[in-house]
Amino acid sequence: MMARFILLGCLFLQMTATAQKKEPIAFAQYIDKVSLKKHLSVIASDSMNGRETGTEGQRKAAAYIEQQFTSIGLLPAPNQKGYQQFYPLKKDSVKSMHLMIDNHQAIMGKDFYIPIGVNESNTFTGKEIVFVGYGIDDEQYSDYQKKDVKGKVIVFVNGEPKKNNLFFLGDHQQPSKWSYPGLSKKLATAFQKGAIGALYINYNQPLINNNTLKNNLTAALSMLDNESETKTNCAILSHEYAIKILGDDMNVIIDAAKNNRLLNEVILEKKIPTLFTFEKQSDTIYASNVIGMIEGSEKKDEYVFLTSHYDHLGNHGGKIYNGADDDGSGTVAVIQMAAAFAKAAKEGNRPKRNIVFMTVSGEEKGLWGSEYYTDHPIFPLEKTSVDLNTDMIGRIDTERKKADTLNYVYVVGHNKLSSELPVINEKINNSTTQLVLDYKFDDPQDPNRIYYRSDHYNFARKGVPVLFFYDGMLQSDYHQPTDDVEKINWPLYEKRTRMIFLTAWEMANRNELLKRDKPLD
Repeated sequence: MMARFILLGCLFLQMTATAQKKEPIAFAQYIDKVSLKKHLSVIASDSMNGRETGTEGQRKAAAYIEQQFTSIGLLPAPNQKGYQQFYPLKKDSVKSMHLMIDNHQAIMGKDFYIPIGVNESNTFTGKEIVFVGYGIDDEQYSDYQKKDVKGKVIVFVNGEPKKNNLFFLGDHQQPSKWSYPGLSKKLATAFQKGAIGALYINYNQPLINNNTLKNNLTAALSMLDNESETKTNCAILSHEYAIKILGDDMNVIIDAAKNNRLLNEVILEKKIPTLFTFEKQSDTIYASNVIGMIEGSEKKDEYVFLTSHYDHLGNHGGKIYNGADDDGSGTVAVIQMAAAFAKAAKEGNRPKRNIVFMTVSGEEKGLWGSEYYTDHPIFPLEKTSVDLNTDMIGRIDTERKKADTLNYVYVVGHNKLSSELPVINEKINNSTTQLVLDYKFDDPQDPNRIYYRSDHYNFARKGVPVLFFYDGMLQSDYHQPTDDVEKINWPLYEKRTRMIFLTAWEMANRNELLKRDKPLD
């Protein structure tokens, strides 16, 4: 009898060992076109109403993802109620806005509007208006030189001076990789310089856009954590009104700005009285990241992240922006990779490290969800080996005129933070899916700055190695209501997702965390 038990035990151990030796490619087969299409047809359906952050559509999408994580058998993150990490947003709505210049009441919606996202309730009066170019003050270039703006109202245009899509280095006019931040930073600079108010001219928009105005009056969202900088209040002017109050010189200035010319030598000052009043109401609402994990077998204090963003642009003007590719494709890829890893774990092929599956909201608003997570991490970032981020992998880049258009993926971040990133990714890809890994968007001369435009960047800025997988769709249906499920290339989508899964498998099972031996930029 004892011999029989020993024999049965040996057979069990042999079967277990055999199961543990199962190759990862076998589990990659669970990522298939049918499952991808099934979930994407829900995530990118009209019923989600475009999944805009802070709306019922976003909350509905989060609930669907949470349901999938539950059915797959993922563990919720510790100290979280369920799978959602909630973060606060401020929702603003306009109560009143008025602008009077040169003792004449400006017409809201025709002459001006006041953007609620960068303004607080306030009133200011000024006696003098000073033009300050692009509103930039930096050691490389300044529009404030030789100008006294303290106690005055400033006027500036959007953008920055450039040559060949790259920023000028002052008087030397040498191109640099540097790019100036946007409106909020310019208004913070104006406050530091002592300006009491600002008038802003967008050289790309001669008229006040009705949809922009309507959305601005209804509500605007911002992150509560992003309000540390004090800013000067501003109003946005139409071109016609700017020319009316400042003269024909504004025609020349707007034309120069359209061509990214230097404006720091332009002197334009007028003694014109200005009265600005603005009042808004602010309420707190919550958005969420959806987080689930598979526990590692050995390295239980180390983590591999698989991320995507599940939000999109919502419903505007009666048109639903379904975002099938952006980023329904990445979201469903994360769900399917989670299912494949869970299947492997169930069959005795549990990864050495914990694998965290995180779909975030707020990406389209400014990488909010991933910013909140990396500023409030649930798992230690120093023990996070890598973030593999997936944002748009379901389409073919319409601008790609190469023979490999049915067998490629853009990989971003391969030459930053860790020298091991491309070595591992290329080895896995070459031995399995054999996609063309295109590093086009890691070119420092690339004007699109893709590396900084999706959620992996918030991990990278904290020192975590990242790879970003992307199909390159910047034209055609990008950010249009026509980004629908019907346009997904299912075989290529499947192949890309399998490659990311296999790369994650290797990174989760190697002996050491990835080296952090290269600079971020």
